[in-house]
Amino acid sequence: MRLDKFLADSGFGSRKEVKKLINQGSVTINETTAKKPNAQIDPYQDTIAYLGDPIHYQACYYVLLNKPDGIISATEDREHETVIDWVALDYHHVDLFPVGRLDIDTTGLLLLTNNGQLSHQLLSPKKKVPKTYHALIDGIVTQDDIEAFDKGLNLGDFTTQPALLKIDEVDEEMNQTAIQVTIYEGKFHQVKRMFEAVGKTVLQLHRHSMGPLELDSELAIGEYRELTDREKQLLIPYGLIDK
Repeated sequence: MRLDKFLADSGFGSRKEVKKLINQGSVTINETTAKKPNAQIDPYQDTIAYLGDPIHYQACYYVLLNKPDGIISATEDREHETVIDWVALDYHHVDLFPVGRLDIDTTGLLLLTNNGQLSHQLLSPKKKVPKTYHALIDGIVTQDDIEAFDKGLNLGDFTTQPALLKIDEVDEEMNQTAIQVTIYEGKFHQVKRMFEAVGKTVLQLHRHSMGPLELDSELAIGEYRELTDREKQLLIPYGLIDK
């Protein structure tokens, strides 16, 4: 890897900016002052330091976001703030992307990464990765609805895989039901369309888990952090690379 790319990927600025740092003599390779931006280094074997402080190189990033309402699950958009804009202050130097998407008004667990293999494994319909949501429904959810979800619903363009629907609380006065639903694919507006198919409307939707990854109860809406070592271990079978 080129030295200037290593420094840029590590958050020290653009290629032009890190070139200035190198020319100023601020960067060392194995305790020897670096002189050329295009110097070839091994990020895992060589010791690169800035002003004497070693730089730990991280190739893959995994950021857990408790997505707030009002931002979209995309890398860029002309009209709306994206989840990448939301974390840009801390991860501007990393080409993150969301693993799947949550609707603009849906909150909850969203994983951001630059590991394409992990994203593919978690999103592939063949893998049947469970995704669990908590939702508030306009209407009283019934046993018939539970059975319909379990059989799979024909939504016109596709038939859903069997989904697990549970009733948490019924408010007959408000004609509302708090539910949990687990699906095994992630089509556009899928949960909302499933309830529309049984004559009901989703008022609030919040994703609690995706595969083995659960939303941290201490992570407030809008907050984000990198995955813990335990969470990373859980995702290794799906292609997580801890480097």
